[in-house]
Amino acid sequence: MRHSIQAIAFVGVALALVVVACSDGDARECRVGADCASGACTPEGRCVREGTTPAPDASASNDAEPPGDASTDAPSDAALPGCSPNKDGVITREEIPIAAGLHATYRIGRNEDVSTAGTPAAGNKRAWDFSAPLASDVRVLVETQPLTGKWYGPKFSGATYAAKLREGSELIGVFQTSPGAFLLRGVVSPDEGLTKTELTNDPPVEVLKFPLKLAETWSTDTTVTGTAQGVFLVMPYSEKYESQIDAEGTLKTPLGTFDVLRVRVLLTRTVGLLTTRIRTFAFVTECYGTIATVTSADNETDVEFTRAVEIRRLSP
Repeated sequence: MRHSIQAIAFVGVALALVVVACSDGDARECRVGADCASGACTPEGRCVREGTTPAPDASASNDAEPPGDASTDAPSDAALPGCSPNKDGVITREEIPIAAGLHATYRIGRNEDVSTAGTPAAGNKRAWDFSAPLASDVRVLVETQPLTGKWYGPKFSGATYAAKLREGSELIGVFQTSPGAFLLRGVVSPDEGLTKTELTNDPPVEVLKFPLKLAETWSTDTTVTGTAQGVFLVMPYSEKYESQIDAEGTLKTPLGTFDVLRVRVLLTRTVGLLTTRIRTFAFVTECYGTIATVTSADNETDVEFTRAVEIRRLSP
């Protein structure tokens, strides 16, 4: 069932889609950092002046050449309008931007060495540094889109938005927010036709469960049914997602340094007699949401793995 395996990185990408994003303004003096003398462009399309700290610019498109590193300090302006990080170690639903019509830029590397363990820090915390450019880096614009007018919209009544699951695949995830969770309801193809994909999770997968705080755990056992690449699944398959907030500390991204909670996810997919396990780490911060994710190869045995199939980090 290779069609569904294309979505193996969905956990990381779905988490990455819970992130600050901005709308394009009418008049912009810049679209990417290279347009400005300071090397930084705000989400509103204004160049950051010398001596100030940039807010995230989510207006850039794919670019194989990553920009220079941004400030090592977290941006001072709240990414979520009206949100000021209180750094209390608890992230509520109100402190996470989740909506249609948002976008943000990530640097994405593939098949790279990585330290998921980070380094020890004071107070039983950890420090991670994912800011360095990687040989495989590309800059990717991640967008959340409304379901209005989409062929699959009526089939997922009440969903919040749809978004591409991973770079290199056309598959789209359909997501929904509830008062206490962020859910993945299904996976679809962008177009309806003879080779359409329309897969439904029953029950929906809890990608995040609020409030987020250290040592919290949750899990979802779901059954996947529907059509994949035009072929009806005669035999549904199962997926189990086991999630735990297993660490806290600071994470340095190309955009800046943030206080984070780390979400550890183990996905176990069973298709007939074949079982596949994939590990994902997501790093979540107040007001910005998920600022980095790291995904393992299939059937990785080490919890703190050192080779990532994909690593994505919030970028200017």
